[in-house]
Amino acid sequence: MTGSVAVTGATALQQAPAGAAVTDLRGTAASPELRQDPFTLGVASGDPWPDGFVIWTRLAPSPLDHDGLGGMPARRYEVGWQVAADHRFTDVVRAGAVTAGPETAHAVHVELAGLEPGREYFYRFRVGRRLSDRGRALTAPAPGSEVRSLAMAFVSCSSYPAGWFTAYRHLAEERPDLVLHLGDYQYEGPAADNHLGRSHVGPETTTLANYRQRQAQYKTDPDLQAAHAAAPWLAVWDDHEVENNYAGEVPEKAGDADGFRERRAAAYRAYYENMPLRRTSVPAGPGMQLFRRVGWGSLATFHMLDTRQYRSDQACGDGYDDCKAAADPNRSLPGLLQEDWLVNGFRESAARWDLIGQQVFFGRRDRDPGAASTVSMDAWDGYPASRHRVVRGWVDAGVRNPVVLTGDVHAHWASEVLADFDDDSSEVLGAELVTSSITSGGDGYDSGDGKHPWAAWNPNLRFWANLRGYVSTTITPDSLTADFRCVRAVTEPGAPVFTRASFVVEDRVPGLHQTGDHPSPVGSPARRARPSDAQIVEDTVGQGIHS
Repeated sequence: MTGSVAVTGATALQQAPAGAAVTDLRGTAASPELRQDPFTLGVASGDPWPDGFVIWTRLAPSPLDHDGLGGMPARRYEVGWQVAADHRFTDVVRAGAVTAGPETAHAVHVELAGLEPGREYFYRFRVGRRLSDRGRALTAPAPGSEVRSLAMAFVSCSSYPAGWFTAYRHLAEERPDLVLHLGDYQYEGPAADNHLGRSHVGPETTTLANYRQRQAQYKTDPDLQAAHAAAPWLAVWDDHEVENNYAGEVPEKAGDADGFRERRAAAYRAYYENMPLRRTSVPAGPGMQLFRRVGWGSLATFHMLDTRQYRSDQACGDGYDDCKAAADPNRSLPGLLQEDWLVNGFRESAARWDLIGQQVFFGRRDRDPGAASTVSMDAWDGYPASRHRVVRGWVDAGVRNPVVLTGDVHAHWASEVLADFDDDSSEVLGAELVTSSITSGGDGYDSGDGKHPWAAWNPNLRFWANLRGYVSTTITPDSLTADFRCVRAVTEPGAPVFTRASFVVEDRVPGLHQTGDHPSPVGSPARRARPSDAQIVEDTVGQGIHS
């Protein structure tokens, strides 16, 4: 098989022909043998295209070292890699080697091309006698090709101290074709002891060494490693990859303004080094190209947004407010240039499903029925003109099936996009599916009937469950089915998973239809007594501010 290989964060050495055996993976003759396993952070793949994908690893025999360099010597090491058509690597279709060095914390990004579209592959790495675990990846189907089905899951908000990453393990066991991570992959807070024994290592992240160490700590989790190894990812960030609720070059706290550009640059660099991203996302100082578009045959187009780097500062602070300044039409959540990029993508799309992967709540969440509007300034509610332009963009472009995919708020929500959120009889223009967190917020609780109190005066809000988990979807030409998957608890390892609710979006029928009856398992935290409406409101407001 012919094709090309691009390498970032490492230097290409050689590429072996198809059929190369595992013994062709070269050792490290120019470097001393590593005494400890260098693959403690696992492997990952991402950004699938019809002819390839990115495969990633990072050498870190001592991943939590305070300097962020993972215990690697300050020299370059040769890393062999293989891609095979089978999990036993009897049919190796590509192989090669790169060198990884301390300038990128020994991270490796191999960007493959020339593979067959719409098929499964397996990959692994080697340093000397040390062999990594195996990862699974898929290429996207050929442009315009017919696709019968896509299994896609999306996740968000994994706080290491908040609990066990059991949801990642269950997601891995489902073996989806594609995983979207919609932000808050890690949290920036300092070390603090807790009863789970899962505390952050190191101080609040502000330097490159801090962010590298924190990224490494998260990747030592075996459940997260399993989710990375199970399928290719499309990853975008939210705020905690840098700092809570930052907006563009404006930090959360005014006192942190000095040096914030340098902090953001350090965070972006560590994010790239630790994610399976293409060379188009190599950071340049405090900037990094992360929004991008990925097609899946004729079935779907994924528009992956960055709603932090370019946004206007939040109006009236970060919390819930009835804020007139928020309506300024010059304000934008994704930034005006990214808005134009998104709307142009709507015009050019010929896909059956246009899926917008982004970070913060898109629809209306008004917490006070007595006020004109009391909404989150950190979500699209705080940028209503920007939201209107995006929705008008997909309406004017005749997008067949627009679906917004959202993270951030630590709870499952199903919501509809209305032409007028203040009108109960308003036309439905699209659907929004919101995933809960992997752990952030702790165990949580269930509302029993799946209704949030605010739904009484927010007609777009169809479902809510304050449990942790992820959303699994099955996308076909005729429908998109979303299963809201929940774990009973995150404060105990290995908790079982169950489907709390399922919703369907039918082709050319904007909006949501709930299917089946999925009660919470007996004996789970979901069966706790329903908390007071005041407690639910308090939790939701807290999620809007610090999620």
